[in-house]
Amino acid sequence: MSQLANFAHAPVAAPALLLAALLCGCGGGAAENAAPSQQACIRLQGKTLAGARVLAAQDMAASADVPAHCQVSASMAPKLNIVLRLPVSWNGKLYYVGGGGYDGAVPPLAQSAAALGKGFATVASDGGHQASGVDASWALSDPTAARMFGSEAIPTVLPAAVEMIRAAYDAAPSRSYLEGCSNGGREALMMAQRYPLLFDGIIARAPAYNWTGLMGAYQRNAKALAAPGAMLGAAKIASLAGAVRAACDSLDGLADGIVSNPAACSFDPAQLRCPGGAEAGSGCLSDVQLALLQSWTSSAQFTTAAASYRNPGWKLTGNEDDSGAWAPWLTGNGDVRASLQYLFQDTTVKSYLARNLSIDSLLYRYDQDAAALSALAALNDATSTALGAFHARGGKLMLWHGGSDVAISPKGSAEYYQGLLTALGGQAVLDGFVRFYIAPGVNHCGGGQGADEVDLLAALDAWVVQQQAPATLLASKRFAGTPLLTRPLCVYPLYPRYIGPAKDIGAALQASNFVCAP
Repeated sequence: MSQLANFAHAPVAAPALLLAALLCGCGGGAAENAAPSQQACIRLQGKTLAGARVLAAQDMAASADVPAHCQVSASMAPKLNIVLRLPVSWNGKLYYVGGGGYDGAVPPLAQSAAALGKGFATVASDGGHQASGVDASWALSDPTAARMFGSEAIPTVLPAAVEMIRAAYDAAPSRSYLEGCSNGGREALMMAQRYPLLFDGIIARAPAYNWTGLMGAYQRNAKALAAPGAMLGAAKIASLAGAVRAACDSLDGLADGIVSNPAACSFDPAQLRCPGGAEAGSGCLSDVQLALLQSWTSSAQFTTAAASYRNPGWKLTGNEDDSGAWAPWLTGNGDVRASLQYLFQDTTVKSYLARNLSIDSLLYRYDQDAAALSALAALNDATSTALGAFHARGGKLMLWHGGSDVAISPKGSAEYYQGLLTALGGQAVLDGFVRFYIAPGVNHCGGGQGADEVDLLAALDAWVVQQQAPATLLASKRFAGTPLLTRPLCVYPLYPRYIGPAKDIGAALQASNFVCAP
């Protein structure tokens, strides 16, 4: 770890010196007359550095959204695949992008394009195996891959990325940042907890940090939905979401389809009960459907003799009818076994707990094997609030969560933040290195009705380098590159409250007409 810390904080040559080094080739041969991005590629062709074997280094021309860069594909034993992107105009820093789902493929360029455009060298990996993101069957027979996915891929890749950057630019990064969402957010928290010296700053977005409790909640929801008559069609979901909006949307000062003050929303779905509890059309909920909502909104607890695992449940947000919400994640568009929650719990139960790919996962009792549950948690859970070492080394952590996330409840991130508050000795300590934001109306990692775009990386970089602690940030929702609306992204537990003129659509689209309110 100390060696890696030295890599991360090695001095960076002045930009003019770096440019001169690139232009001269600093090694002669074909690099002398090559374009800067080609020079970086030439320097890395055929190299093996810190265990990473370069398979290809390709000069990539600039496009509308991405600068000219060298794209490096590399591999590490036994099964790690890496993609490193080295911009011509390097800012001297490294940006590591986390994975998603059960990994299995290197994240696409789109997930690091913004950082690349800022001049960061970017790196990502496939987590140490190759598969669909909803397939964990590799964990059944490959304990190395299971460890890599759990916590070891990033600390394995990072030293190799630093050495490749050093070879390309004649300097190591002055700062290293990690950003991830969902499983990538879990990976981000895992690094702050277990490898606190690796990164100067970490962004954990919608972190699936409580993996064991989350997968158990997915199974409980799937079981409730699989009960006869429990399935909710599109019309019934729309009725439910509309009732929540009718009750709670205006509690933030503006009826705009976004429930921005969920703490004030006390909507009770029982008021939608069909007469006698029997199915009676899309405008009401039967008793078996209300049981599904009870599973959805209440905490799930899975207790063994050795430990207890839980998930806090989800609030009803009024955005359940969004195309990226309940349909793909919970109901599977009418087929519970096609939903993402079902698919994740299914592969988890089969590959980690029952260790049998042929069983019906909905017939398995989630906490029946205490040892298997404990092993799953030891590999994949990032629930520790012991961030003292990360704090002591000067690390900064930003937490972000979409307020309408139906994949991972924002209540879980709020619980983790409160756990940090208790563990680290109060608000003053926490404010010194942690910020938490909830984006109202935003789905899992993005999308939804709310303002889902915000430059967390710029805020983190300013905090680390210039000691400018972030406060309220500006978030936006764009269409074809043009902002449709802007909103203040408030530091938790504040929320954006509308104070602009009534019945003014233009004013309602501008962040300047909102304040962050308790």
